[in-house]
Amino acid sequence: MTETETPTAASPTSTAGLRRGDRGLPAFAEELVGTLSVHSQYVLHGSIRDVHLVRHDKNPDDGGADRQYDAHHTLTEVLWNALWQEGYEALIRFDIADGFTVVTGPATQEVRELLHGRDAPRAARPQRADTPVHLAEAERTLRSIVTGWKQQGQRAKKTPDGRPRPDTPQRQHPYRVVLLIDYAARIPTDVTRLSDPERDFFLNCLKLAEDARPIPAQDSGRRLFNPLIWLADGERDLPTWLVAGSERVRTIGIPLPDLGSRRRMAQLLAEEHVAKSGRGGADTGGVNGQIRLDKEQLGTQQPGGAERAPDEHDIDTFARATAGLTLRAMRESARMALDRGLSFAEMRDAVRVYQLGVKDNPWQADYVREQIRNGEAYIRSRVKGQEKAVGKTLDILKRAALGLSGAQASHPGSRPRGVLFFAGPTGTGKTELAKSVATVLFGTEDACLRFDMSEFSSKHSVDRLLGAPPGYVGYEAGGELTTAVRNDPFRVVLFDEIDKADKGVLDKFLQVLEDGRLTDGQGVTTYFSECVLIFTSNLGVRKRTGGGSGRGGRVAEPGMPYHQLEEIILTNVKEHFVEEIGRPELMNRLGGNVVVFDYIDAKVAAEIFDSQVGNIQRVLREEQGVHLRLSDEAHQALSAHCTADVDNGGRGIGMLLETHLINPLARALFDQEALAGTAVTVTGVRPAADGTVALDLRVVRGGGR
Repeated sequence: MTETETPTAASPTSTAGLRRGDRGLPAFAEELVGTLSVHSQYVLHGSIRDVHLVRHDKNPDDGGADRQYDAHHTLTEVLWNALWQEGYEALIRFDIADGFTVVTGPATQEVRELLHGRDAPRAARPQRADTPVHLAEAERTLRSIVTGWKQQGQRAKKTPDGRPRPDTPQRQHPYRVVLLIDYAARIPTDVTRLSDPERDFFLNCLKLAEDARPIPAQDSGRRLFNPLIWLADGERDLPTWLVAGSERVRTIGIPLPDLGSRRRMAQLLAEEHVAKSGRGGADTGGVNGQIRLDKEQLGTQQPGGAERAPDEHDIDTFARATAGLTLRAMRESARMALDRGLSFAEMRDAVRVYQLGVKDNPWQADYVREQIRNGEAYIRSRVKGQEKAVGKTLDILKRAALGLSGAQASHPGSRPRGVLFFAGPTGTGKTELAKSVATVLFGTEDACLRFDMSEFSSKHSVDRLLGAPPGYVGYEAGGELTTAVRNDPFRVVLFDEIDKADKGVLDKFLQVLEDGRLTDGQGVTTYFSECVLIFTSNLGVRKRTGGGSGRGGRVAEPGMPYHQLEEIILTNVKEHFVEEIGRPELMNRLGGNVVVFDYIDAKVAAEIFDSQVGNIQRVLREEQGVHLRLSDEAHQALSAHCTADVDNGGRGIGMLLETHLINPLARALFDQEALAGTAVTVTGVRPAADGTVALDLRVVRGGGR
């Protein structure tokens, strides 16, 4: 059964304490019950499968200082307990699989006979329909429900042989009933392309909203509608013209629980956790084994040998760790903790397992700190000439390993483990440093998930990251970013050239940086709490002119002292986010995590040249068995040519090496046979007529053996 099924409150005694006036009910229930005189249909959307807190009045005979207590109930329970007090006699549920079922209420049997005939089963458990429900037939039944079977209700009840029951008075007034249309989003195959029967069904429901008339209550005289309550995950799951086509149809959102509600729920679960752990995890009863916190259980039991009673810190930590989760998810996390033998103080670990689905957390392993400690030399060997940038990056990684990212905030929440924004000239090692970080943290460059943000510059490109909305091409495929992180939540996510992304894409990063989560087009939430996010950009090197002002701003130049270059780049980056694209909140979330890269100087350029030549030698040796050597004269000449202009950094050196060394080598070796064991020596470098250089090569077969 789902969380909207059979309420435990099926009798008057079970509704004690549920009153609208004292804010004991959730806001959505108060809004619905308070507007029944003017609205005939409702669309409840959002957290419809969640459980909801209700504040009950204690029985005066129970004693104790507190006169009220909290308990959690399903949506169906909350609605019925509120509506029953308004004089409604039965709660009916309809879904496309099971048809119409009577859930509860004092007139359950009579309403069941009206729906299914005198031979309807008496069991309250819903029975699956033997044949598919036809929408046309369902619409006729909806009309009968809305009118309260006004005509049928005036007929006297009969015995099985067809005679009127002598002991049953004739009913003179319609039935006051409520209908929940569950899984409403599953009625249409595609809400944007309705079939003829689907269109007719929803159109008749819209007409029914206008045709319905309120029914007077026999006791209070209040004239209230027999409401149709659609349950949907989102407003767009139903045709827009149904949701917004009538003043009689009211839309009510059910939001995720706020911190106050999560604290109340954490308090309930804390008391139950101690009670259950003391009894070896035995269930406390409830419908279908659901966790129920009755007032008899809301004591401070602590059997001998049980864990210590959770304190306010434990409760607050649990509540804050579940930001963005439902109360039902909190309850399931508590169940998981009991199943794994975790104490309530370890509930944050249970929440992480519930979110990510993995028990082992690399961030909590000692080897991560050891990897960072030992990886410092490795990173500096790969990223040359960026001592301060590498140092600041390592500081942020150490902070992430200790779980101190955002620790200064009152509520760090589930923010990413680390956030870095690499800014500076092109070709200075920003992407290389990101890959090095992935290798150090997770042992392989494959743990670096890279997105070239120049591919996400169009308005609708955000759909590629998060998945397309329902009804659009690519909906079933999901988002590239969200799917990859769900598959492996422990990774480095690199957003290269972030300044080239569309503003809509940038807006999504606000939620990731603040809450550490994203919800894709299919409604699935992805958590980034174990990721390191790295953004790279050339922003700030030369300030862009914007708005026709013609201002060029200060320019970062090679040879400039680092502190001066850092100041210019940081200023220009801030101006870009605040003034040019109007996203100051994104800059605020990046905070002090902007890492500025310096231009490379001649010494560093020579080191990068030697490193890249070494890479060429290694690839030739491993792939072709060719041993490449450069004479001192050739090495010096080629180095001078490739490092003459370092404005394009290491990438520029690589492009020149490709043109002046790799291409001539490929031409010389391509027509050779049996290359394995060949030794190739570059003996000289000469200017060519086309402006490039020509190489003098000596090729010796077998010379490399």
